[in-house]
This record gives sequence, structure tokens and C-alpha cells, in this order.
Amino acid sequence: MKKIVVASGNKGKLREIAEIFRGAEVVSMKEAGFVGDIEENGATFEENALIKAKAVCQALGAPALADDSGLCVDALDGAPGVYSARYAGGHGDDAANNALLLKNLSGKAEEERTAYFESCVALCLPDGRSFTASGRTYGKILSVPEGENGFGYDPLFFSDELGKSFGIASAEEKNAVSHRAKALAALSEKIKGLSV
Repeated sequence: MKKIVVASGNKGKLREIAEIFRGAEVVSMKEAGFVGDIEENGATFEENALIKAKAVCQALGAPALADDSGLCVDALDGAPGVYSARYAGGHGDDAANNALLLKNLSGKAEEERTAYFESCVALCLPDGRSFTASGRTYGKILSVPEGENGFGYDPLFFSDELGKSFGIASAEEKNAVSHRAKALAALSEKIKGLSV
């Protein structure tokens, strides 16, 4: 694929996707000319990813890639889950989302703060074909943020694989173990040799 339109305007996500699909031109849906909002009303990460990818693909007639991902905390029965970006009400208010997460986990012992990030990616093609893949990365939620790298819940997420928070990890370290990187790697395997 020469060009992939990503159904997102999130610069962090775009950077991560471009790192994995190095041979293709990766552009945001806005840069590609998509206007309007997409209602993410799916009950799962996969449903939301497909909703976004299909909407952009159909509107632009180009291959479209979407990711839906979030943080799932065991002690909160999987919350914030599909509501991760709007956990505190407003969409993408990282500070408010992190504050609410810490409030909801207050009093929980370290061993009760286990969590994982999950990502589902969907690629929709103009001919109607679609492909999905998912990935997870496991860790725990810290009591206080560590580091300023990444975005979203990264400073609160202590990665089991890295032995440090995503907020401290470099982009390269995070991309090596992240949920999105695992999902994108699985997707790239599925579509190897795909003619578009």
C-alpha cells in the first residue's frame, strides 16, 4: 500500500502507525480531506475500529486504517475500556481522565492495580474487504504519574515488559511492546502481499 489514511487526528497514534508502516505514506483523515465526526457507538474496540475505518474508506475511496484502544483496569471491572478517551466526560482530556482513574483506584493495594492496554486495528479497503487484529500489553496503575512521554494514561501505566512507566519510556521502547504496535504487527502479517 502506497498510502494509508488513518481515521484519527491523534498525533501520537499517527506517529506510532507511521513507524510500523514505514513503506507507506501515512496521513490523517483531516489531511486526506475527511470532514465531520464519526460516532463511535460500538460495544467493543473492534466494533469501534471498524466503524471509523469504514466511514473514512467510504468517504474518501481510499484504504483507511483505524484503531480503537483503551485501558482496562481489573479492579474496575475493565473500566475505562471503550470509554478511555472520554472517561471523565470530555473527549481527550488526559488530565481529567487520569485524575478520575486515580480517584477510583484510591485505597487499592499495588497488587490490586493490575491493568492492560488493548488495541484493535481495522483496515478497510475500497473493494469492501476489511481486516482486523488486536494486541494487549500488561502492567499496573501507579499511584502517581511518572514521566511526561507518550499520551493519555501513559504516565500512570507501569509496563511489565519494560519495568517502567510508558511516561518514562522512549517512543522506541514503547513501540516495541505497546498494544497498538502488537495489533499493527499482527495486521501487517495478515495483509502481507495484499494487492490493493
